[in-house]
Amino acid sequence: MNAKISIIIPVLNEASTLEATLMALQPLRQRGHEVLVVDGGSRDSSVSIARKYADRVLMSGPGRALQMNTGADSSEHPLLLFVHADTQLPAHADELIHTALSPQSSIWGRFDIRFSSGRKVFRLLERGINLRTALSGISTGDQAIFVTRRYFERVGYFDGLPVLEDVALSKKLLRFGWPQRIKTPVLTSSRGWETRGVVRTILLMWRIRAAYFLGVHPDVLVRRYYPEQ
Repeated sequence: MNAKISIIIPVLNEASTLEATLMALQPLRQRGHEVLVVDGGSRDSSVSIARKYADRVLMSGPGRALQMNTGADSSEHPLLLFVHADTQLPAHADELIHTALSPQSSIWGRFDIRFSSGRKVFRLLERGINLRTALSGISTGDQAIFVTRRYFERVGYFDGLPVLEDVALSKKLLRFGWPQRIKTPVLTSSRGWETRGVVRTILLMWRIRAAYFLGVHPDVLVRRYYPEQ
């Protein structure tokens, strides 16, 4: 029998996209997987939407790392799947994950990504992100990272970083194995890229990642990533 999956979704004021994300997960719930939404203090209708479509809605302080760790602590199944609130999984994502983890040495992985925008620039951006991840093994939260509970606990959960918690987790998991790649993509919203501008966002992410790998303090990184705060 294939292991059941706990799908953990961190949320903060995501009412505009959350319902579509959760609706896409209902077939997985019907097959026995659980959906946990962890709210970090939303002031919109995110919590009321989540209560309609999730198995449980948990409350925590803000910050994706803290929220996802809270969800993992409360989850019941041996496989953990971390999904952003604006990202929709493909149909039969559970079967794809079980196949990816079927080799005995496989402990974690991620999906390829596809953006919601129809603009050609996003097709190029998708290819670049998917190729970079395939070559580096460093996965992003938008790609819906999945991992066995055993190894998630072994590496000490997500580090308590305000940004790049997905990169930090990838680096820790890489010590134990290369991520399995699912080429069937998740569909993630392009709104953030379009709001900031594609080129500006790419340059910003390059700077943030370079600073992270050079050891810049996380508090400095978050000020660069969220200059409006």
